[in-house]
Amino acid sequence: MSDTSTAIMASFHLVRYGDAGAMRHMALDRPLLRAAGGPVFWRLLGTGRGTSMSLGADLRRWALFAVWRGERRLDAFLRDSPVAARWRAEAVESWHVRLAPLAWRGRWGGADPFAGAVPPAHPPTGPVAVLTRASIRPSRLAAFYRSVPGVDRALRQQEGRLASVGVGEWPLARQATFSLWRDAAAVRAFAYGLPSHREVISRVRTERWYGEELFARFAPYAAEGTWDGRDPLT
Repeated sequence: MSDTSTAIMASFHLVRYGDAGAMRHMALDRPLLRAAGGPVFWRLLGTGRGTSMSLGADLRRWALFAVWRGERRLDAFLRDSPVAARWRAEAVESWHVRLAPLAWRGRWGGADPFAGAVPPAHPPTGPVAVLTRASIRPSRLAAFYRSVPGVDRALRQQEGRLASVGVGEWPLARQATFSLWRDAAAVRAFAYGLPSHREVISRVRTERWYGEELFARFAPYAAEGTWDGRDPLT
């Protein structure tokens, strides 16, 4: 990123608490994130128990995905926000990563979260983070969730996957997956190399499963903390 003071960048924060009472923060944190000087786009997200979108929820683990106008805004949030202070005080585990947008398509809540971002002319080599997000049509929920176990199984077994987690705004209908990969080749191998995954992608298009979707790739950097006991990027 050439000008970290104003360049559009993103962050992902995965936080585990000691009990399910942390669910209350999904409501209490919203006005704090709306405060002036905060992220230009953000979503508080519940997490699933699997590696991709799933029906099972982990009520002790929550996530924040945010887009910032420059490193300084994120630095100020991590230093001064009551949200970040509570992470430090109450979380039993947390992992935080900064993300440089590489490529994206689609919308989230009718908006382009990365408007104004400038992808690098020469994408860096090394690890890649992927965010896939969808608003599933009610009439397609059954078909979507029948496809999840096969995709989740393939994702767990895929060479080059460093870590992944299913996240969501609403139960069932607004789902996403955040994943980390060894490199761009590993991402392509999963997306297009597995017949089972290609079949799901084809059905998504032909049967119009999604009312809205977003696919984004990032260069992850400056990670700290642990995710299931380790930093998957080291």
